[in-house]
Amino acid sequence: MIEGAPVAEGAAGVAGVAPVGAPHAAVEISPRARFEVLGAILLALLLGALDQTIVGTALPRIVTDLRGNDLYTWAVTIYLLTSTISVPFYGKLSDYYGRKPLLIFGISVFLIGSALSGLSGEMWQLILFRGIQGIGAGSLFPISLAVIGDLFTPAERGKYQGLFGAVFGLAALIGPALGGIITDNISWHWIFYINLPLGLISLLVVSRVLPSLKRPKNPLNLDVVGAIVFVAAMIPLLVGLTNKQTADWATPQVGGLLLIAAVLIPVFLFIESRVQQPIVPLDLWRDRTYAGSLVATFFAAFGFFSATIFLPRFYQVVRGESATISGYELFPLLVGVIISSIVSGQIVARTGKYKALLLVSLALVGVGSLLFTNLAATSDPWTIRFWQFVLGVGIGPTLAVFTIVIQNAVPFSKLGVATSNLTFFRQIGGVVGLSIAGSLFGSQVADRIPVRLLANGVPQQLVDQFKSAGFDQNNLVGVGTTLGQQILAGVPAQFRPIVQPFVPKIVTSIYEAISLAIGSVFWLGLAASVLALLAVLVIRELPLRTSLGSARGSAHGAHAPGRPGAEGMAHQPALAGE
Repeated sequence: MIEGAPVAEGAAGVAGVAPVGAPHAAVEISPRARFEVLGAILLALLLGALDQTIVGTALPRIVTDLRGNDLYTWAVTIYLLTSTISVPFYGKLSDYYGRKPLLIFGISVFLIGSALSGLSGEMWQLILFRGIQGIGAGSLFPISLAVIGDLFTPAERGKYQGLFGAVFGLAALIGPALGGIITDNISWHWIFYINLPLGLISLLVVSRVLPSLKRPKNPLNLDVVGAIVFVAAMIPLLVGLTNKQTADWATPQVGGLLLIAAVLIPVFLFIESRVQQPIVPLDLWRDRTYAGSLVATFFAAFGFFSATIFLPRFYQVVRGESATISGYELFPLLVGVIISSIVSGQIVARTGKYKALLLVSLALVGVGSLLFTNLAATSDPWTIRFWQFVLGVGIGPTLAVFTIVIQNAVPFSKLGVATSNLTFFRQIGGVVGLSIAGSLFGSQVADRIPVRLLANGVPQQLVDQFKSAGFDQNNLVGVGTTLGQQILAGVPAQFRPIVQPFVPKIVTSIYEAISLAIGSVFWLGLAASVLALLAVLVIRELPLRTSLGSARGSAHGAHAPGRPGAEGMAHQPALAGE
């Protein structure tokens, strides 16, 4: 054994040493134990993914019961903050202390936060406990994906990596309905309590079966100053982007916070370039496969997040569907995501190739986005479902394959931090994309409504009065068929006889404007998919390694950053505690 190499401790069902030259992973346990861990990891991932979709449905009831409507957005924002900011730290620490203790810690904190959230009696308590829950959730995605990197070689990983993309699709599919059923028939408290039995099962299996990787050499010297600056930069960045949902770019709560982040981020990067053990190793960016994958993931997130946010708005506002039904209307999108995620993983595992697959998938994201730019209030429902499926088929591989690419490209000693950076860029990409898309949507609605009113025969005088009165498109969500009554109720009683004959035309005009505005958002998705495709063009098609974690090389050795020919050798120094 190489001095300083990872040592598996406490594994249930350790398989022993594989023959020299045989495909092997960094952690070798029995096949049964591997699949028990895989099941526990998928369950933990489902918990984290579900929490983001199940809570949204119940929030209106929660804020009513806790009398916290003025703090409504913070129940979501605080979870986003703590879960996103903690991601790089978990990845860095897991590379030194092993995945097992960090994953156990993360699941435990998530369950404690869930239990406390369910016990909340006031809004400030819910916000605090959701923050604790987010700290735990920050470990679930990056460490779970890194565990798969430990248990399976890159050549094997594709068979199972697609399941992780499928988990996201499944959570998005069942989350809104499950949240509604629990809230309506039991109590909103149970949307948090339901995490406890499932999480305890995952925790039990991980504790019993997953071995620990010990690194006896080169103990971690945490970059404390960098950590403080990173947190100080990410908080205003994420809060500012979240505030963009309800405020303009030029306001202090948006532009002011983003300016603070813009100042602190370069400071953080400067610190990281000087310390011995950075939280975010900048040297990895010298590898164009790593850099291209992170950039592509960032832009690919635009399309997925925009579709899952704005299409339900179309169904709720224009089609008058309930929140639960609008979630089910996304079924074709999510079926496309699940199927293509699983199939793409199998293709990579069988062929060892991924670049062409990623190019095709991003091209499909672009095609799907382009199709949605034709969205109109009168669009045929089955046509929209077909567009969704095309978009979903394109998105699926981006959720599964980039993890394989990243983990295959970096030294094993940095697998955790590299995986966490991929998760971080996907989440940040979604937040940035939604902020830009939300701004574009609002401006498009404001511009298109007067045009549609005139086109549908509403007199110029009424159009001018409509414009001068202002229009808040956020009030339309969930209004559905009551929009006409809402408009008439806002008109002074003496003018209602004049306005009433034009109400149907006004409603039709608003629906048309919103449909066109949502369609225009997908131009952003199209542009982002082109940028993601260009980023994929620069990555190298590295052979998938058939071994990890020991001196035993293979025909397809590791490729160290910047050294495409270093086959069979690059990971040996990494195991010595790089």
